This record gives sequence, structure tokens and C-alpha cells, in this order.
Amino acid sequence: MSENNSYTPPAVWTWDEGSGGRFASINRPIAGPTHEKELPVGEHPFQLYSLATPNGVKVTVMLEELLALGHSGAEYDAWITDIMEGDQFGSGFVSVNPNSKIPALHDRSGPEPIRVFESGAILMHLAEKFGEFLPKDPATRAECFSWLFWQMGSAPYLGGGFGHFYAYAPEKMEYPINRFTMEVKRQLDVLNRNLEEHRFLCGDDYTVADIANYPWYGALVQGKLYEAAEFLDVESYTHVRRWADEIAERPAVKRGRRVNRVWGDENSQLRERHNASDLD
Repeated sequence: MSENNSYTPPAVWTWDEGSGGRFASINRPIAGPTHEKELPVGEHPFQLYSLATPNGVKVTVMLEELLALGHSGAEYDAWITDIMEGDQFGSGFVSVNPNSKIPALHDRSGPEPIRVFESGAILMHLAEKFGEFLPKDPATRAECFSWLFWQMGSAPYLGGGFGHFYAYAPEKMEYPINRFTMEVKRQLDVLNRNLEEHRFLCGDDYTVADIANYPWYGALVQGKLYEAAEFLDVESYTHVRRWADEIAERPAVKRGRRVNRVWGDENSQLRERHNASDLD
């Protein structure tokens, strides 16, 4: 891996639609809708517009965990958002998430619909609404928020940085791969040191912090992201592996990971979810 050509940035950057690798077609330097398209609405209190990427999985796992605890008010319709076809730029989707990223949630349980975007905000909204997966003790609650927002701030290095240059960029480039690999391994070490002392990220209880981190770092050490397990030597992060393996066995996690999934083994896929029986 070597860079044969140097690059001199122009005085003013301009957008080249043909550059950017595998996902170039869905990235653009402006916001707002590109076309008119209303969102479908089902019969349940929550309407989720998403895809089973790590950020999408956070929300479907959270909803399935709430249902597993008996919260029937957490019933939801999960509609597929095909980001490769530009669904996230439809006018209806942009009205729920002006950032045009999945997941986006419409909470229709009250007199007026509430929009919630950004996966961390959706997790907090649901946790507070149902009083679950948030510690009551102030110190532990603060610890939970810290790990939740740690994930929100760290994952772009894992996904947009390491994942892009290692797996999706048009060519392998040594400098960015080395730069982001170093950061991802540092993040794994941060988690590993914490999980050496705790069963879950905030102590003995499973919280929104675990739900947020598992689809990224749990999937990574289990070899489910970027086919990079050997490259990153994930086996050396023994405590992260133990944590990930325990969470992966939770029934709600198994169910949530299938929702809005359109790749992989056919038995692991469920394009849309409108009733609990869809997963059975």
C-alpha cells in the first residue's frame, strides 16, 4: 500500500460526483430533499425509517428490548430506507431527519407526532419515555451518558475513517489506513480496559450505552464489520470479545439485528417489520 501521487488541494474545492468510492452516489455537499416522496405510516406508535447498519441496529435492538420487557407501547413499524436509491433524500424523510441519515423516528404515541433523529437521541428518547436501560443512581447515570456519547463521537473514526479507507475507498492508501487503524485500536483498548473491570460498560447492568456500542464495536470484534478482524487483531481484546458475545446472545438483540436487513444469509434478513410475528 503506497501513495504514488501527491495531491495539492485547489484554492476552492468543487464537488466531483465521480469520486468517493463505493458510496459516492449517496454523498453530496448540500442538504435538503432531491425529490418529493411521502413516508409510509403504519398502525403502531413508533414509525422507524431505517436500514440495518450499525446505527440502525441500535434502534431496532432498543425497541425489541423494550417489547421483551412487556412495554406494548413500544410497538413499531420499521420501514426500509434504501440509501443506495436515495430514499433518504425524499421530502418526507428530510422532514423527519434534515440530516438525511438513517435512522429517523416518528413518535406518534402522543397527540402530536414527535420527530427524533440521530441514533443516540433516539435511544435516549425511548429510554426516558419507558424508564428503562438508564441507571437511576446519578453517578452511574452520568457514566452511562458518558459511554453513550463516547460512542457517538468515536464511531465516525471507525465507520467514516477506518471503514471507508480500509474497505470502500477506490484504492488502498497507506497513510489514512494507518491513521485510522491506530485510532480504532486505541478505542478498542479504551473499551477493553473498562470492560476488564465491569460486566457491561457502566457496571453490572445492561444500558443504552451497551445498546449503542455493541452494533459498532461488538460487531467489529466478532468479525461482522469490514472483514477486518485479523487485520485489527481483535482476538487480543479479550474483554470486549466477552462483552460482545454475551450481548449477541440476548433474544432481543438477535431479533433487532434482523430488522431492515437486506444482505447476508436469507434467514438473517427482514426487509420490513410491522408485527412481532414477522420475526418468528
